[in-house]
Amino acid sequence: MTVDLTIRDMLPGEAEALGEIYHDAVRNGAIAHYSAEQVAAWSPAPPTDAGWAKRLADADTIVAERDGAPVGFMTRKGGYIDLAFVAAAAMGQGVGDALYLVAETRARADGHGRMTTEASALARRLFERHGWRVMEREEIHRHGVVIHRYRMEKRLDLPAEAPH
Repeated sequence: MTVDLTIRDMLPGEAEALGEIYHDAVRNGAIAHYSAEQVAAWSPAPPTDAGWAKRLADADTIVAERDGAPVGFMTRKGGYIDLAFVAAAAMGQGVGDALYLVAETRARADGHGRMTTEASALARRLFERHGWRVMEREEIHRHGVVIHRYRMEKRLDLPAEAPH
């Protein structure tokens, strides 16, 4: 059964629900690409502090909603995508693609010539589907554990390439 998605801006007071999606996506979605130790270090608990709420509020936070509840979100600051997370149960259903298309459309409308991000191994596939390229693989440390990610970019000021 296909349920329609609504893509909208984050609502006031929604930071906690988005923190739950973040934690679920890391713990239950990214586990296919990272070890149990890595996902535990990446997200020991859902983020709920004031810093988390401020991070979301200070960005263009786009939410995907299904049946009246958030199932994914993406944050954009100018041409930079900071966060991109989809609840594990909603992965593979076009949620990330729908969020991304809104983020890119907004970045283009704001006049940005390129977009950048640091993507997880899971999110990397989403961005590559939309014409992004890996600039370099990075290793970061969280709670004493090394986690890899990919610095990526997409040029918006170049003509689109023909599909391969």
